[in-house]
Amino acid sequence: MVGGAGGTGGVPPGGAGASGGGARSRTASERRVGAGRRADGGGCDRRGRGAGRGAGRDRGQAAVEYLGFLPLLLIVGLAGLQLGLAAYAAQQAGTAARAAARAGTSDAEDAPSPEAAAAAAVSDWVRPRIERGGGGGEFTVTVTVDIPRVIPFWSFDPVSRTATMPLPRDPEGDDLP
Repeated sequence: MVGGAGGTGGVPPGGAGASGGGARSRTASERRVGAGRRADGGGCDRRGRGAGRGAGRDRGQAAVEYLGFLPLLLIVGLAGLQLGLAAYAAQQAGTAARAAARAGTSDAEDAPSPEAAAAAAVSDWVRPRIERGGGGGEFTVTVTVDIPRVIPFWSFDPVSRTATMPLPRDPEGDDLP
């Protein structure tokens, strides 16, 4: 049946009407209220703020979520700093061991002691502990450095590095002490 009372006559729901192209025309209440607002007063105004009752309840939610996530961010950042300090302390121990071994094998009269050379080769906050060893034409030094704590509940064992240098030979071919 085409176009009679009680049927749509093949016209899709919403009707083609005067708007053409099958688009639904706005009702009179929608035209009165304006775009973006519902007839019951809900929705948003033109600035994106809630106009209805209870619309302000979500304000500050992002700040609260950020505050909840902030401790995790701080722990991850401090863990990265702690690992960096551990690697730096290991590097400093190796530098101190090599400097102490070089000083221990030096035959110069004004050569520093291995302890002084190790302390001079590292940063001021690093306190190297030195153990001498060797024999058989070699001088061996083991340097131990404590790793500072950044996170109170996470501690590392001290790091140790060893360096070995050959002792110089005297003109007769014997090893110097």
